[in-house]
Amino acid sequence: MPLGLLKYGLSSKYPARRHFPPAKDLKRSYDVVIIGGGGHGLAAAYYLARDYGITNVAVLDKGYLAGGNTARNTAIIRSNYLTPEGVRFYEESMRLYRELSEEFSYNILYSVRGHFTLAHTDAAMRTSRWRAEVNKHLGVDSELIYPDDIRKLCPSMNLSDDVRYPILGALYHPPGAIARHDAVAWGYAAGAARRGVEIHQMTEVTGILTENGRVKGVETNRGTIHCNKVLQAVAGSSSLVGKMAGLRLPIRTIPLQACVSVPLKPFLDQIVVSGSLHVYVSQSSRGELVMGGSTDPYALYSTRSTLDFKESLLGHMLELFPFLGEVSVLRQWAGMTDMTPDFSPVMGLTPIENYYIDSGWGTWGFKATPICGRTMADTVATGVAPKLIEPFRLSRFDEFAQVGEKGAASVGH
Repeated sequence: MPLGLLKYGLSSKYPARRHFPPAKDLKRSYDVVIIGGGGHGLAAAYYLARDYGITNVAVLDKGYLAGGNTARNTAIIRSNYLTPEGVRFYEESMRLYRELSEEFSYNILYSVRGHFTLAHTDAAMRTSRWRAEVNKHLGVDSELIYPDDIRKLCPSMNLSDDVRYPILGALYHPPGAIARHDAVAWGYAAGAARRGVEIHQMTEVTGILTENGRVKGVETNRGTIHCNKVLQAVAGSSSLVGKMAGLRLPIRTIPLQACVSVPLKPFLDQIVVSGSLHVYVSQSSRGELVMGGSTDPYALYSTRSTLDFKESLLGHMLELFPFLGEVSVLRQWAGMTDMTPDFSPVMGLTPIENYYIDSGWGTWGFKATPICGRTMADTVATGVAPKLIEPFRLSRFDEFAQVGEKGAASVGH
């Protein structure tokens, strides 16, 4: 046993620093209030403190830290989107992700796997070729490959023609990765807290205070807080919180379910996605198969899970990997996706002065966590949205300037 570890174990006074400081009483005023203690809200608080020295910040969450959609996703990270605006945005997010473990001095388990978007029809092949060309034009590693190449890269996948949906090819994105979702949130939370940001759990926002078109504060179940600026980052509850501020958002909230299997010996290095089969799957570092499918067919504010989802998803999983027939599902869950008409986020300024929004993330929010936090911090600090997120402005729906990413969502919606 190393001498240092032995001395640490026998010491009566441990030098280890708390990951999070003790909770403080809620103050009556802050410079900035961030509604939503998930990955996006915590990342924005971190970059506000690190890059702008704005530390009189309160992050409020009605539940526990990162317990919403941050805890309910499948942790896939990629940038092989369809539009130039989307590709640039997510590519910058991937660049930031690669640096997070070193920046935090905390392992987020970032693991490069390679990402397959399977094509089962001629139309899907054309879309894959289109996406590959857009990606390569913008410097993103992405290409259209065929069954022989898929077989070499992912020998465990069933490439037989004797199935309902034969695989004709795939959009292959080698940098596609996964990370530990809660580690990402904890890293941002710890970094923000060390710089003076306050994180308040079990603090529900019940109202938004405005005066003459300007935000003045928020009402909570713990009292009223006055502030100069408010950032809303609440994922599936975006429309509900926005309504408190008088905003009508172009968003439908729909449940999205997922599940994991019991741990298995490693056999799947890649991330496999099929829009036709409504399946996406990767294998975690613990050996679990992390699986998801399409959104539920109706709008609903709920995180319940259903037998119908599991039966449908696993039937398609067996078409891709028939040898999994005797494998048990360990657990399943659901999140709430806030879907926009053009399948792109809504970020930046709102008609209410000093009230900023981070919403419309649908099924693509986790992969955007670092770049969303950084750009929203820029927006809050300067009052001007960075060029990178300007295409995602709320006013685009009035201007008929949508950023159509539906073909790049990779699963059915």
